[in-house]
Amino acid sequence: MQTCAVRPSRHSTFTHSTSATGYNMLTKHEKELIAKIWDKMIPVASDIGAECLLRMMTTFPGTKTYFAHLDIRPGSPHLRSHGKKIVLAIAECSKDISSMMVTLAPLQTLHAYKLRIDPCNFKLLCHCILVTLAAHMGDEFDPVAHAAMDKYLSAFAAVLAEKYR
Repeated sequence: MQTCAVRPSRHSTFTHSTSATGYNMLTKHEKELIAKIWDKMIPVASDIGAECLLRMMTTFPGTKTYFAHLDIRPGSPHLRSHGKKIVLAIAECSKDISSMMVTLAPLQTLHAYKLRIDPCNFKLLCHCILVTLAAHMGDEFDPVAHAAMDKYLSAFAAVLAEKYR
């Protein structure tokens, strides 16, 4: 089993709240900013998703083991298809962050029980997503957007890993 090679950032905190609002880690402005960013990524979901996956598998080669049965060469249909699924799932959750647990429930079960993905890999992928967004968005991905996205992706990874507990 692969161990996590990335130390969590002090800004990457996730607090689970049982209040009616669900997750209280993001301000209203941050939630709107995140939804706006992911809305822009939907038309290029295959490109962005494939780049994130390729970046993860290149930077963290141990993650390739989960994709041994697929063609994961740059630009391959498998890489683009899976990347698109990831981006669309993240974009869907960004529309209503407070219902992230419900939205991701099927993916939690799939990744924990069927695919048996080491939950540490979710953090690695989220790091690669941040890098890819920064590379594509340039100045638009300012420190405020970066911090908000880091918090959001940390929550996304934590929710995906929830079934492992």
